[in-house]
Amino acid sequence: MTTIFDAPEEFASTALAGFADVYSRYVRLVKGGVVRSTAVPKGKVSVVVGGGSGHYPAFAGYVGPGLADAAVAGDVFASPSTAAVARVCRQADQGGGILLGFGNYAGDVLNFGVAAERLRAEGIDVRIVPVTDDVASASVETPAKRRGIAGDLVVFKIAGAAAEAGLPLDEVERITRHANANTVSFGVAFAGCTLPGTGQPLFTVPKGKMALGLGIHGEPGIREEDTVAAADLAKLLTEKLLAEKPAATRRVGAILNGLGATKYEELFVLWTQVSALLKQAGLEIVAPEAGEFVTSLDMQGCSLTLIWLDEELETHWTAACDSPVLRRGPAIATTPATDTLVDENEALRFPAASEAGKAGGACIAHVFEAVSTMLKAAEDELGRIDAQAGDGDHGQGMTRGATAAHEAAKKAVAAGAGTASVLAAAGDAWADRAGGTSGAIWGLLLRAWSNALSDQAGPEGAAVVKGARLALDGVTGLGGAKPGDKTLVDSFVPFVETLEIAFAAGKPLKQAWTEAAEAAGKAADETAKLTPKLGRARPLAERSIGHPDAGAISLAMVAKTVALQISG
Repeated sequence: MTTIFDAPEEFASTALAGFADVYSRYVRLVKGGVVRSTAVPKGKVSVVVGGGSGHYPAFAGYVGPGLADAAVAGDVFASPSTAAVARVCRQADQGGGILLGFGNYAGDVLNFGVAAERLRAEGIDVRIVPVTDDVASASVETPAKRRGIAGDLVVFKIAGAAAEAGLPLDEVERITRHANANTVSFGVAFAGCTLPGTGQPLFTVPKGKMALGLGIHGEPGIREEDTVAAADLAKLLTEKLLAEKPAATRRVGAILNGLGATKYEELFVLWTQVSALLKQAGLEIVAPEAGEFVTSLDMQGCSLTLIWLDEELETHWTAACDSPVLRRGPAIATTPATDTLVDENEALRFPAASEAGKAGGACIAHVFEAVSTMLKAAEDELGRIDAQAGDGDHGQGMTRGATAAHEAAKKAVAAGAGTASVLAAAGDAWADRAGGTSGAIWGLLLRAWSNALSDQAGPEGAAVVKGARLALDGVTGLGGAKPGDKTLVDSFVPFVETLEIAFAAGKPLKQAWTEAAEAAGKAADETAKLTPKLGRARPLAERSIGHPDAGAISLAMVAKTVALQISG
C-alpha cells in the first residue's frame, strides 16, 4: 500500500517538493514542475517532459544535463493541466524552441497539445512527440494508438542528448521521432497499486496469475496467465518484442524496468535470462539498464523496453548525461543557474479594452456564475451517469472547472479585461482546476472560442457563432473524437451546426442559441444508444449501452444554461 502521506490530495505536490529539495543540485521547483538548476546555454533547444505523478522517477527524475531541461507534474495518474505545461515551458525556454515529450494518453495529448498551441501564439516554437512504445496497447499496423510506458526514458534520453549536442529544433524533433519509432516495450503485472488514502488497490490480479500488457494506470491488458519462472517470463517478454525487430538490426539498447514493488534482485535474476535470449537472437546489447524508471506507485510487475539502434541513435543513447535517475559517460561541466524565475504570483495583466469590451467581459463572468451554480446542483447526477462506464468523477471535475472559471473571470473583469481576454482566462482556469481529459477539452473549447471575440467589443452575434466553429474545430482536431464516438462531440456538433444555420437564416443570437441548445440536448440523450470508442469508457463499452455520455449531457446542460442567460 501507499502508506506515507499527510493529506492524500497533496501527495503529488508534497512529493515533488521533497524531490526538489533532495536533488537541488539538479532541479529548481516551479509551480507545476521542476526546471534545471544548472545553467543552460542561450539558444539551446529545451526538452520538456511530463505526465501524471505516481510514476517516479518519471518525470522529474529525468531532468539534468544531457537529458531533460524541465518536467511537468500532474496529480497522481492525471495529466498536468494546460496552464501547468505552459508555465513550465516558459520557465525552461532558452530561445531555441521546445521539444515536448509525454506518454500517449488522451489527457496528456490534449493538455500538452493545447499548451503547445498557446505557446506558439506567444512566438515560441514548440514541437510535440507522444511516446508510443507499448506493443500491448495497439497493433504494429496502428503504432500511433500505442500508449507510452518505460520507453519514455529511452526516447527522452535520445532527445536530451540531441539537444545537449546543440542541434537545432528540426533535427531534435526528427531524431526524437526516429527514436520513438524504434522503441518497443511490453510489461506484466502481478499485483495492483493503491492510491494515497485508499485502502483497496486500484485493480487486482488474481493470486497466482500475471496480467500481460496491463497499463501503468491499470488500463486493461491483453490477457491473464499463470505466473511462471524467470526463464519463461523472459521468453514471453523478449518474443513479444523481437517479433517487431527490423531485419537489419544487429544492436539494441535495453531497459528492464520495475513497476514499483519489484525488488532489484528480482530484476537482475530476470535480466540474466533476457540477456541470453537477446544474444541468441543475434543482437549485441548496448548500455543496458535495470531498475525503476517508470513505476506505478506500489504495483508489482516489470516491463522490458528495447530500442533498435542504428549509428545515429546509438550515438545519442550512449551520450553523457547526469540526472537523478540516469548517469552516463564523463562528467558534464555545469555551473549553477543565475537566471531569475518568473514571478508566477504577479498581478494579472490584460490588453487594453474598450468600455464595450469591459461590459462584454462582465457579461461573460455573469454567464460563468450561472453555469457554475447549475453544475454544482448537477454534480451528483453527472457523477452517477459517468460511473456507468467511467470513474464517476465527471460531475466533480465539471464543478471544479466551472467554479475556477467563474473566479478567474471575475478577477479578469476586476483587472479591466475585455470580452476575449475574460473568456480566455476562464478557459485556462477551467483546464487548470478541473484536470483530466474533460478539463483539457473545456479549456481548449473556451480558449478557441475566445479567438473569435475582441476586447474592443461585446460578445456580438457573428463573432459568437464564428467562435463556436473554432471551438468545435479545436476539440475535434486535437482530441480526435468524431460523431458516434460517444463523447462531448456528439452534442457539440449539432449545437454548432444548428447555431450556424439559425443565425445565417437571420434569427437573433438568443433564438439561434436556444435552438442550438435544444439540438444539443436531444443529441446528448441519443448517446445512450452508442458504444464508446475513445477514453477510459472504451474497455467497458457494453456497460455503457443504455446510458448517455456524461460529457455530452454536461455540454448540453451548459448550453441550455447559457441560453437562459442570453434570453434574460
